[in-house]
Amino acid sequence: MNNILATKDYLVFFIYFIIVSGYGIWVYRQKKTKLNGTDSKDYFLAEGSLTWWAIGASLIASNISAEQFIGMSGSGFKMGLAIATYEWMAAVTLIIVAVFFIPVYLKNKIFTMPQFLHQRYNGTVAMIMAVFWLMLYVVVNLTSILYLGALAVSSISGFDLEVCMYAIACFAVIITLGGMRVIGFTDVIQVFFLILGGLATTYLALKLVAENYGGEGVLEGYQIMATKATDHFHMILHQDNENYLDLPGLTVLIGGMWIVNLNYWGCNQYITQRALGADLKTARNGILFAAFLKLLMPIIVVLPGIAAYVLWKDGLFQPEMLQNGEVNPDRAYPVLLNLLPSGLKGLSFAALTAAVVASLAGKSNSIATIFSLDIYQKVFNKKASEKQLVNVGKITIIFSMVLAVIIAPHLGIDSKGGFQYIQEYTGFVSPGIFAMFILGFFWKKTTSNAALFATIGGFILSVLFKFLPHIADLSFLSATGFSILNKASGLYEIPFLDRMGFVFVICIIGMLIISLIDQRNGVVSKGLEIDRTMFKPHTGFIIGALLIILLTTALYMIYW
Repeated sequence: MNNILATKDYLVFFIYFIIVSGYGIWVYRQKKTKLNGTDSKDYFLAEGSLTWWAIGASLIASNISAEQFIGMSGSGFKMGLAIATYEWMAAVTLIIVAVFFIPVYLKNKIFTMPQFLHQRYNGTVAMIMAVFWLMLYVVVNLTSILYLGALAVSSISGFDLEVCMYAIACFAVIITLGGMRVIGFTDVIQVFFLILGGLATTYLALKLVAENYGGEGVLEGYQIMATKATDHFHMILHQDNENYLDLPGLTVLIGGMWIVNLNYWGCNQYITQRALGADLKTARNGILFAAFLKLLMPIIVVLPGIAAYVLWKDGLFQPEMLQNGEVNPDRAYPVLLNLLPSGLKGLSFAALTAAVVASLAGKSNSIATIFSLDIYQKVFNKKASEKQLVNVGKITIIFSMVLAVIIAPHLGIDSKGGFQYIQEYTGFVSPGIFAMFILGFFWKKTTSNAALFATIGGFILSVLFKFLPHIADLSFLSATGFSILNKASGLYEIPFLDRMGFVFVICIIGMLIISLIDQRNGVVSKGLEIDRTMFKPHTGFIIGALLIILLTTALYMIYW
């Protein structure tokens, strides 16, 4: 397997680097000339300067990274098209966020998620969650994106893993230091390379499948894949499927998958930050554009994994898929990239780098925003000037990236399966956070004590459900599908998406009870300013949203 970049590949990558860096510098200088580089809202949110297409592209560029290219392709190799539910359900989720969540944030001038919690509940809840989010973003998200990205780049280029980690981190820091406006507009270019290079890899993968079985062209390659790996083209898994613990049947349609997506797309600083600096119509159009792009993502990040599985079953690149003597699905995408011809390999290499760098930049900016506005300004320097906040943000970016580089190799990310690693560990806090947000939005009687229960109690409950199989025999739940025998551990375990659903329901019930008790005791809750008319989207958005819902429904009907 050729894991050395040719001169043509370096040339393509160099062109990509020059375009992104040059455009980023130009955007930064334009911004600095207008605002003298000291406006914190412009630095962290790009207030009023991002267009709808920049918002949509930035959402996708920040979302699609190594965990998708490497982790989701690996999941495609292992379990098939079912993993695409994270992408297709996200498209519908984005419509809900655009209609119901974004108007609340913009109406109440919310710039960070801890600010929302402070405004809706109190400073204690906001501070706990600010620290919580920072730890989650650095220890889980930043490290996994950085490590998986470096692992892929290393396997393609032949460079040392540590060298790749430091190079990617430095590139991301350069982009991030320019602020959200630079990130937002350079993400448009990143998405172009991401999609173009991703489609090139998918094209090659399908073509290889066709040629391997005496066929020709991508359409025939797809048909062969569907025939040779029929079990890999079902969206809803049955209980007897070995991957049911990861994607438990109808839960992806009516259960925990909604919590995953609504929390990620609607209550996540990293994502919502792109839209918080725009007006409502622009924000909604940008989110709708992102929803359309999400429908296309499985073509880029899932189909190559299924193609690799079909080729692997037929005896191709058997040694390349091994790690420590066992098949590692996360190696599927890098293996395919190494089969690309020179020039095209450089394009795909640029696409992968673009995805990793854009995601790291977005995550780092969110870390800087939360620390500067919700911790530094509120705890350490309440009279901090705009320039001081921006400088603190820049220092935070560098510090968090260095910390991620140091700890990433020691977390065993690759051995856990990149995509599942992120989903499960994020899932320890998602149910409580989402319960706190959803009741905070739409039930004015929700109190800060109830929010504290969801914050702390939700995490404790998630940990309890995770280790419950080691304490009690859950085989009695197997008939319902809520417990499945894990052959590796020999224990009946609750699928993590179902665990999230249980914890969310308990948090909602607990919050309702605590809030009603508080109301009887005279505790006053702080509701948000909500006007029903702000939930009414414009005609163009309604048409686009209906089209997305119809397309998603059709995809599930075809691949049920």
